Order: sequence, then C-alpha cells, then structure tokens
Amino acid sequence: MSRQSAPAPSPPETRREVVTETLHGVDVDDPYRWLEGDDEAVREWTDAQNDHVDAVLDDDRRDRLRPRFDDLVEVADYGPITVREDRYFATVRGPGADHARLVVRDAPGGEDRVLVDPNAWPANRDDDRPPRSMAWYVPSHDGERVAVGVTEGGDENYDVRVLSVPDPSETAPNAGATDGFGAGVEEVAVLPERGRVNASSLAWEADGEGFVYVATGGAADGAQMDKEIRRFRFADGPEAEAVLLEHDDQHVWPRVTVDPDSGLLAVAFSEMVGGTEWYVHVDGDLRPVLTDTDAETSVRFHDGTAFVSTDHEAPRRRLLACSVERFREGDLSFDECREVLPETEGILRSAVPTPDRLLVHRQRDAHSRLSVHDRDGARLRDVSLPDYCSVTWVSAARDAPEAFFGVTGFDRPPAVRGLDLADGAGGDADDESGEAAPAESTAIDSVDLSVPDDLVVEQRFVDSADGASVPVFVCYREGVEVDGPRPTLLYGYGGFRNSVTPSFGRFRLPFLADGGAFAAVCARGGYEYGEPWHEAGMLAEKQHTFDDFVAAGEALCESGLTDSDRLAVAGGSNGGLSVGAVVTQRPDLWAAAQCAVPLLDMLRFHRFLLGESWTTEYGHPEDPEAFEYLRAYSPYHNVDPDATHPPVYFTTAASDTRVHPSHARKMTARLQHEAEGGPFLLRTKSETGHGVGKPTSMIVDEQTDSWAFLYEQLNVEPSGGTE
Repeated sequence: MSRQSAPAPSPPETRREVVTETLHGVDVDDPYRWLEGDDEAVREWTDAQNDHVDAVLDDDRRDRLRPRFDDLVEVADYGPITVREDRYFATVRGPGADHARLVVRDAPGGEDRVLVDPNAWPANRDDDRPPRSMAWYVPSHDGERVAVGVTEGGDENYDVRVLSVPDPSETAPNAGATDGFGAGVEEVAVLPERGRVNASSLAWEADGEGFVYVATGGAADGAQMDKEIRRFRFADGPEAEAVLLEHDDQHVWPRVTVDPDSGLLAVAFSEMVGGTEWYVHVDGDLRPVLTDTDAETSVRFHDGTAFVSTDHEAPRRRLLACSVERFREGDLSFDECREVLPETEGILRSAVPTPDRLLVHRQRDAHSRLSVHDRDGARLRDVSLPDYCSVTWVSAARDAPEAFFGVTGFDRPPAVRGLDLADGAGGDADDESGEAAPAESTAIDSVDLSVPDDLVVEQRFVDSADGASVPVFVCYREGVEVDGPRPTLLYGYGGFRNSVTPSFGRFRLPFLADGGAFAAVCARGGYEYGEPWHEAGMLAEKQHTFDDFVAAGEALCESGLTDSDRLAVAGGSNGGLSVGAVVTQRPDLWAAAQCAVPLLDMLRFHRFLLGESWTTEYGHPEDPEAFEYLRAYSPYHNVDPDATHPPVYFTTAASDTRVHPSHARKMTARLQHEAEGGPFLLRTKSETGHGVGKPTSMIVDEQTDSWAFLYEQLNVEPSGGTE
C-alpha cells in the first residue's frame, strides 16, 4: 500500500442517521441516507469535503504538473466531418479555447467558416454564470440549416437552436463570431428546454422545412423519462409543434430517422441494453416493421435501400438490406431481407453507404479494421490502418464516392482522414496475393502533439477467475528507466455494450514520461466480442466484470511490470461501479483508486434520475433474485471495517442528471467513518454534469488534481516535460 510523507489531515465529521429498511426479509442499514438530499446541510458537507481535498492534495505536485497540462491543450482538436451536399460541417476547438466551434467548409480540408463559437457567448464571458456549451449538431439534408443542442452547466437539458447556414459568398473564411454566431448566420428558431434530445433523436424532414425529434421532461421535476416524439415545422413555429407520440416506458428510449429521398419517418424503440423495435410513421399512425424480436438493430436509408445492421442470429452482427418501399409496407421479417455482410470474427460496428460502395468498420480483439465493399457486400480492398488503433467515427457523402473517419490509438493523437472510394483507389494489386493493395487515406486534420519514439504498445490476454481470456492493453516508455516496479494505472469500464479500445490520452503523457505505465482492461459487460461478451457481464453475471479487473491487476503484478504498492485503478460512471467493487473486494491489490461519477449504492440506484432505465443492465433491487446478487457486490454495502483500503479519490458533479451525486457522497462518508486506510477524498464540481460540455479550463483543473493524487499515492516525482 502507498505511503504518504506525512499523515493526511482528518476528514470532516459526518452526521450518522441510520435508516433501516427491510428488503426481501433482510434488514439493510443506511447511515447516510440524508446525503441523498440537496439542502443546506448537504451543501455545507460538500464544501467541507472539497476543502478537505485541497488540504490533502500535494500543492507542490499540482504546481509542477499544471504547466505541463496547460501546454497539452494549446493545440487544436477536431471533431467528425458531416457532409451535406457540397458543405462539410465539423467542430474545431482552437488552441487553449474552452469550447469547440462549429464550422462549415467548402472542401474537406478547406478554410473554416464559423457558424457557432460558444467561447464568444456572453454566458461564457461571465465567471458568475454557468458555462453554456454546444454538445451536438444536426445539419439539414441540403446543408442550408443546422440544429444545435445547447446545455447550461452540463445538465443535458437542451435548448434546440436552429441556424441558417450562409452561402460562402456571404462570409469570409476564419472570420470571427459576434455574440457567438458567425457572419451571416441567423437564428431562425429556438426550442427551449427540450430535455435530453440529442443528435440520434432528431431527424430533419426531407424538404428541410422542419424536423422530428424526441423531447423529454427535465431532471428537476423528475420527468426525464417522460418522452414525446414531436414534429416541428418552421411555418408553424415552436408553439404549434405536433405531438406524434407520448411515451413513458422508463426502460425504453425512442430514436428517429428520416429517408431523405422518400421522406419516410422510421421510429425505433430500444431498451438501454435490450432489443429494438422498428416502426414507420405512415398516415398519422405507427406501422410495425421489425417488432417481434429481442435483437438490437439499427437502420440506415440510402438511395432506395434500407440497410439493417443487427445481431439477430449473429452475436457479432451482420448487415441485411431491403428496399425502402418494402420497409414502408411494414411487418418485415429478417428472413425477407437479403444478407449483404455476413457475421465474421470481427464485430460489425458500422457500414456507411455511398452511391456504389460500403465503407465497413469492424473491430477484432478490440481494435479496428476498415474495408471497402460494393453494395452487394463483396470486399474490394482493405483500408490501411496503423496497428492497435480505434476508428472512432465514419461518415460519407450521400452522392459522391468520398468518406471520412477518425482514428486514434495509445500512441496516436486523434486524426481526421479522408478516403476516395472511387474505382481504382488504393493502388495496384499486390503481385504475390493478387488482391488489391490496401486503400490509402489522406490526412485532413490531426491533433498536433508529438509521441515519443520509445512508447511501447502491447496487447496481452489474461485468464479471469472462470478461465475466460480477457484482453488488456499496456503502454509504457521503454526508454524511461525506473527503480523497481513501474507506477501503473489500470483503466476499465465493463458495461452497457461499451467497448474499451485503444485511445490517446494527452494527460497521460507526463505520467508515461515520468516512468509510469497505462493499462486498459476489456472487461466483460462491454462489446469487445459482441453480445455474448456483454451478457457475460450483466445482471446475475456482473461479478465477471469485477473478476476481469482483478485478473488484469494480478497479471500486471505477476509480469513484473508493477506491484500492488504501485498499481492504481480508475473508472467512471459504470466504470466507477467497477472501481468501487474491486476496491471493496480486493483492497489489498491496489495502491490507489480513482472513482468518477460512480454508481455505488446498488440497492437504491433505481430511485434516482435515469437509474430505473438501467435495471435492464443490472437487475432490479425490487426483484428478490436480483436483490441477492446486487447486495453481494454493491460497494456501499460491502465496506469491510477490518480491511485496510487504498486511498480513493471520488469525483462527482452537482448538476449530474444521469448518476446522482449521492452515490459518491455516501460511499465517501462510509469509508471515512468505517474503513482503515485511505485517505478517502471527494471532489464535487458545481456547474457541470456527467461530463458533457466541460470547458477545457475545467478539464485541466480536474486532470491536475487527479494526477497529483496518483503521483502522491504511487510515489512519483514530476519531471519537466512529456517527452
């Protein structure tokens, strides 16, 4: 276990008021139920905990790390490219800027014309107001208008603002923004407080004169799960929206898509981690299309074809197709569709159509492969990619043979690449194999950070408790010598079909330069090997997730890379649950833990915010069988007062509308009162939420504190750079 140079200050006193509930015949004590509230007493307690963090964290380490982190954000960041006819939309965060701008270009790598610049919004120039951010955008099919989602304080309760996109002749490239909007941009409609609407739940109609979207209630009145599908038309205005459907099933989320050619509106109803039912909206009614199934399915319309990606009879997914007209008729079965891409060993992540091609993204062993196919599925060539990389998004022009993708890796800063899908792209055939040589993409944008030549990236496989083989990525600087085992941070998630794949972490660079190692475990509950991998880490099988974390930690120690005095574990949200579970189950394995916006009270998670919708992943505490396995691992209910626990740094946010901050509050209080070891720290941020829309300056503050904590607990001395 780590040792500090001096004893940590004592934590603030926390009032204990034991509430005892009898659940399924079992008495369950909760001494910190009062921390679920939002009254003055809770706010005072939160302030005292923040002061305690400041008293414990090493100011010298923070002061030495901060300039290095400041330097790491003094480069531009680039978001995905979205093509609408001859316009290319993207987000670009300038060096040191707090927020990304929305820009439009006349060519993929052309000059930026600013549409939205949140940095210039009055709210973001006033330190006394919560930050406002643009979290998403959706351009109309003709590119003449764009809808943007604006949130205040990261609460994910969005205003939808609709803007005109000026003709290139009306604006100059790289012109500044007035009050946050570019020259010639007009705000043509404002739909305030539309709840959790997002880019996947807003679809422009074919004529560009309106859109369909999913609105929800707000978190403040407990109505986030009350959903309406609405139609907005410019001719009618926001006050005269038509409500197409009201929906209050707390376990199901609607999403919408529109065929730009025929105008057909399709509506999907998906459980958070369950199956998907598809309908079309015809003549004022919902007509069932694919409904009698537990399969997870997505649909994309293009040039008269409905492409259907599904795990029906294909746990790693396959691509089917039918005509849009047949889809419109309804009562469609999977057997009626033609198979375009069969299931393979790799997970099918996406298949993006162009007039004559499909650009197909698969992941195998949790890293990416791209290939070009014709529209019948025949593979024409692979796309050249670096080893151990992640393709983070794929897009394409509807009417031209051009596509775009984002790529990153542990040793590769995020980059935007372009790809010509026309016949002949990719070069001559390979003389030995006779196959077409891989297609080569072209650079468009990239994050300008250097990566040391001695950075090693490995993929290892470890045996979990039940014998399952679990991938673990490891990276470190082989040219940086350390005295003894390396300080190592193990990250993981393990849930909700979210895969852990190679990613670039700029704030890891100083740690690697100072002799540290970073590891990422592909724990079950994710989607690294398809739906069976997910199901092996959910409901009654959730313990597998935690076993995979522990197996990875033990293997890292057994390999000699690190040991339990220099090994930390980290995760956020569902990953925070994983961290809480492995800290309480194996406190001896870790020298420190970081636990961000976590779920930790698994007997009451369903009572707050979006928690009820997650019962399909975790099980429902009101179900006697689920109660037993939830109680067995719930971190809040499994603190062992006789065990020495590692130092834990919890973080949460007052405006989090997904995971209630009471999880982190109650766990911190219980550890501070009952557990040996520590220190147990809780940082609560105001004016931010689960992570959406954070200003860069706030991110740097958070990263400085988090890494200062790790440096101290793992006994790492900051040097002077990242190389």
